[in-house]
Amino acid sequence: MTWSATERYALEPAPGGLAFVQDLLNTSPAGRPRHADWLDDPTTAQTWLSEALARWSTASGRPAPAVDLTDRDCEALRDLRWALRRLLSDQSDGAEAVSAQVLAALPALSVSMQVDERGAVVAEPSGSGWRRVASLALIECLQAQQTDQRRRLKICRNERCQCAFYDRSRNNSGVWHDVRFCGNAANLRAYRARKREQAASGE
Repeated sequence: MTWSATERYALEPAPGGLAFVQDLLNTSPAGRPRHADWLDDPTTAQTWLSEALARWSTASGRPAPAVDLTDRDCEALRDLRWALRRLLSDQSDGAEAVSAQVLAALPALSVSMQVDERGAVVAEPSGSGWRRVASLALIECLQAQQTDQRRRLKICRNERCQCAFYDRSRNNSGVWHDVRFCGNAANLRAYRARKREQAASGE
């Protein structure tokens, strides 16, 4: 079983449970040709979520939570996805504070703290519907933050792409999911824009 939303963009998944967050982000329409939004309707969203939770269970060694989605859950998950994308984009751009709009879309959520059979304290997602999914995503963000991996999960800076990718560069300097395609395309657009500005100003 694979991380299907991430795989459709031919991307390598982030390590461990952070790949669940990446896969949630990659349910967005992106790429060329444009792929569909997998959170547009409950049937497609449920199919993606069931597969992603099963994959998360394999990656984490913990049982997959049961979540049934409604139309309202799909809308809330799209808001959550947008907020996570903004959060990652802003932080990779060096923003010093999170906007109120993003914070409002990332509400406080409940988690359950338990001790597993190995004696380790683990955080388990709580709630139902979209709240359970959001709880799981934020737990994985927290754990990745503690291992300094979260800052490597990024949104491609190419506005026509914006896939979520895991930056494996040595100094965490990547801004494109693929330099050959998105990087070259963005640089070419910037070059053409500069030429137009020069022509307009008569330089």
